[in-house]
Amino acid sequence: MSGGGKLTTHVLDTSRGMPAAGMQLRLLAFSAEGTEPRLAAEATTNGDGRVDRPLLSDGELRAGVYELRFDVGGYFGDRAFLDIVPIRFVVTDPGKHYHVPLLVAPYGYSTYRGS
Repeated sequence: MSGGGKLTTHVLDTSRGMPAAGMQLRLLAFSAEGTEPRLAAEATTNGDGRVDRPLLSDGELRAGVYELRFDVGGYFGDRAFLDIVPIRFVVTDPGKHYHVPLLVAPYGYSTYRGS
């Protein structure tokens, strides 16, 4: 196990040009055996569109496949076309910082590996 790695996220509401405060999200971890994923973390974004602490840190982050599920429908309410936005990604070096931002509007989204 390699220490020092962490997983963070940040959500920006591009329709308003502001952080997406109050969006709920879940992090799932997939096993190498292909069994059902396990819930690794749940959080709600703060006023800056971030979560108050890393989703995984201090040796919790392991090499493998993860999926962040953002409750975009709950955030946008009756303006929503999208419901849950899933972002599946691979951690190859658990000693590094993985930052997965989401830029979202009621009808579309974008993501990338941040720093």
